[in-house]
Amino acid sequence: MDAGRPNPAQWLWYAYGGGLPRSLSSWVLDDVTRRTWVLRHLGRALVQLAPVVALCLLVPPLDLGIRATAAGGGLLIGLLFSVAYMTETTEHRAVKAGWPPGTTAERREQRVERERLERQARYRSGGSGSFD
Repeated sequence: MDAGRPNPAQWLWYAYGGGLPRSLSSWVLDDVTRRTWVLRHLGRALVQLAPVVALCLLVPPLDLGIRATAAGGGLLIGLLFSVAYMTETTEHRAVKAGWPPGTTAERREQRVERERLERQARYRSGGSGSFD
């Protein structure tokens, strides 16, 4: 049974690494395998880093330039680590949702192959709209 999308509280819990109900397992797999999975992963990483960056900007009794530099550097390093472990993190999310290991890579490969075939089909020779 597909329950659709998680509510905002569930999504926030999910963004911080929490599990979702089994009824949302198909949404989790779609989230980590759709064409925009990299941007979605980076969005989750930014949500995770936001409180740390906010504290870095607001708490230390230093010049704003120093705080902004520290916050920006921390954000950059956090995003670099997030990108370095992106495939493992998304695979772990899918496994936690009940999918067998390797499902995300397989699903992404299938999507890429399907899109490649669709692109080639538009330009087949002798077909409708063909210039040859």
